[in-house]
Amino acid sequence: MNKKSVAVVMGGYSDEYVVSLKSGQLIYDSLDRNLYDVYKVVVLKDEWYFLGENDKKYEINRGDFSVTLDNGETLKFDVCFNIIHGTPGENGILQAYWDAIGQKYTGCDFYQSALTFNKKDTLAVLSKYGIPSAKSIYLRKGEAIDVDKIVEELNLPLFVKPNQSGSSLGISKVKEKSELIAATEIAFKEDDEILIESFLNGMEVSVGVIDFKGETIVLGITEIVPTNEFFDYEAKYEGASEEITPARIDEETTKRVEEIAKRAYNSLGMSGFSRSEYILMDGIPYMLEMNTNPGFSPASILPQQARHYGISIMDLCGNEVEKALNK
Repeated sequence: MNKKSVAVVMGGYSDEYVVSLKSGQLIYDSLDRNLYDVYKVVVLKDEWYFLGENDKKYEINRGDFSVTLDNGETLKFDVCFNIIHGTPGENGILQAYWDAIGQKYTGCDFYQSALTFNKKDTLAVLSKYGIPSAKSIYLRKGEAIDVDKIVEELNLPLFVKPNQSGSSLGISKVKEKSELIAATEIAFKEDDEILIESFLNGMEVSVGVIDFKGETIVLGITEIVPTNEFFDYEAKYEGASEEITPARIDEETTKRVEEIAKRAYNSLGMSGFSRSEYILMDGIPYMLEMNTNPGFSPASILPQQARHYGISIMDLCGNEVEKALNK
């Protein structure tokens, strides 16, 4: 049997590349060596390289995403396993490039990646499918900011966020009118478009959804209990939150969350790993955002949910490769 070659593509151009390298390592370790030859490829702002024996770097040829080895042979990959968090692997840039050169890859397509990386557009599309979200106001850099009007419309406290969905950098919780302008400045450092959202007072849950063997399944619902005031960058990546899988919610609420999470996934035409975040208020899940390439390091939520669900990481990753091969 001819083994297929799989490049686990990790790294990225944002601060999240550190997490991506850990996620990539887990996938690299987990793929079945009886079925695949597995390679590590790192994509960073300054360099794209294949990591060979003894951590020797070989430059990636960007014309066709191939590698020229020491013996002059060319290494091409049957599938790229995309596990880049943030840009360029989670916002459609890499997918568009791979489409252009005819390279197969895991996860969702260019359009889904680009759309879900934009919080405002994702929530606008999903509202048409009956998926609720917080009341929000959208601002572009340079627009006049009417503080009184914003506070009147959304009430305090409120959240200010960059519209691009990367890590949780640039998010502030605003409790006083006087803090609003400073919070917008922090968010504008991360993005030219920002969202100001009404505060939803409830339980935050993170829901893993995948398409596994031809079926959309909810891997799990994890309750996020922040020790900080909200689930910020530190809580997400430095363990300043407690994560409880499954979430402590009743059966009826569980069913409602599962139904909405699946509907969101299917309505967007998603494929591959996804993790959507919701706030539960009076049993209703309000959507915050959708991640199309969520953290997959051993400590991340999705692998935790898979273990709980009873799907091995090997099967979870193998399923992604097989789907990509059949595209």
